[in-house]
Amino acid sequence: DEQIERERASQHLPGGCCALAAIYLMGKFYVANAGDSRAIIIRNGEIIPMSREFTPETERQRLQFLALLRPELLGKEFTHLEFPRRIQPKELGKKMLYRDQNMNGWAYKKIEEDDLKFPLIFGEGKKARMMATIGVTRGLGDHDLKVFSSNIHIKPFLSCFPEVRVYDLTQYEHCPDDVLVLGTDGLWDVTNDKEVAAVVMEVLTSYEPNDPCRYTMVAQELVVRSRGVLKERGWRLANDKLGSGDDISVFVIPLGGPGNYT
Repeated sequence: DEQIERERASQHLPGGCCALAAIYLMGKFYVANAGDSRAIIIRNGEIIPMSREFTPETERQRLQFLALLRPELLGKEFTHLEFPRRIQPKELGKKMLYRDQNMNGWAYKKIEEDDLKFPLIFGEGKKARMMATIGVTRGLGDHDLKVFSSNIHIKPFLSCFPEVRVYDLTQYEHCPDDVLVLGTDGLWDVTNDKEVAAVVMEVLTSYEPNDPCRYTMVAQELVVRSRGVLKERGWRLANDKLGSGDDISVFVIPLGGPGNYT
């Protein structure tokens, strides 16, 4: 993250990205995630999550707590409190459900002038945005990113620190069909864990266990199915739902050893 900031200054290269990394070291997989990509292990048909997405919804309390500690970061345009919907001026003095950085559930409060500001986190699911700008809350770079038509920087809320999960390969016997799947949000936006596992099993069983290309073909099939087929109404999946419009990158890594590639 610091290197990206240096290059921004010296080479005028703005921008940023999410990051998902897997490192194999002394019998263990270390999976680090900063952003909205995802990693899962499929072992004997069982799905083992190796990361979680960092979005305005999943990190609501961290973001609200930072805004509470440093209200100047909100530029007098946002409130750190969350409401079920935008508050209207005519609702001043009335009671409305809200939640702050300490709350998992909701409570009532009397609406005040400050509550009319735009909420720090607004929207639900994939439409949730932090400061009405970005849908992820961890990543590298984006030091220049600001709220539209303002001088309010997003970066203080965008953490570059990943969450790391560890998987000990020595604790289990792995067969050639056990894999680690790494994918960007373009895959997971339209394909859930069970669907990915089903594609993995379907493709792997159509190749010999010692065929080294079987894992590449799984990754390719996951990309193709998530993109869909171009029709008159855009890219469509097999169920006619809208295909992924985001970038799709997929890695499928075998856990059962190198195999006998003869």
